[in-house]
Amino acid sequence: MLAIRDRQDAAAFAALFDHFAPRVKGFLIRSGSDAALAEDCAQDVMATVWNKARLYDPARASVATWVFTIARNKRIDVIRRSRRPEPEDLPWGPEPEVEPDEQLAVSQDSARLREAVKALPKKQRDIVEKAYFGDLTHSEIAEVTGLPMGTIKSRLRLAMDRLRHAMGRDDE
Repeated sequence: MLAIRDRQDAAAFAALFDHFAPRVKGFLIRSGSDAALAEDCAQDVMATVWNKARLYDPARASVATWVFTIARNKRIDVIRRSRRPEPEDLPWGPEPEVEPDEQLAVSQDSARLREAVKALPKKQRDIVEKAYFGDLTHSEIAEVTGLPMGTIKSRLRLAMDRLRHAMGRDDE
């Protein structure tokens, strides 16, 4: 390593590469990377070893510790990049104006839906409110109400049928 650090000795690097590259790849595979990713990452690690050899200090770490620390950091970088969400296609400029007739239709539909929910039998309305306005799962509703899961599902299905009918969407 000192020959690489002090003289950029290519032969010394080849020997170091032959020794550490397969071990780094194995370390990455054991850490959960697939073989192709581990191979790419191992190549990056060894390139970093070559490019940053001037930073190696034998008083601070052994060669193996230094190389495997670089490998660990590269693995963390890969994991972070893979978990980072892709930027969304954000529209530029203001949102398009909603046409007045569309706005009126949505408003009327909302009013009809509110009335349709109010018209449901209380037992069905309670389940619909918990499921759709309270964001509870069927299991959570069963836990809160003490009702069997089948009863919850039946009431919800019946309520949704009534709401579809009230909204004039019987074909859905």
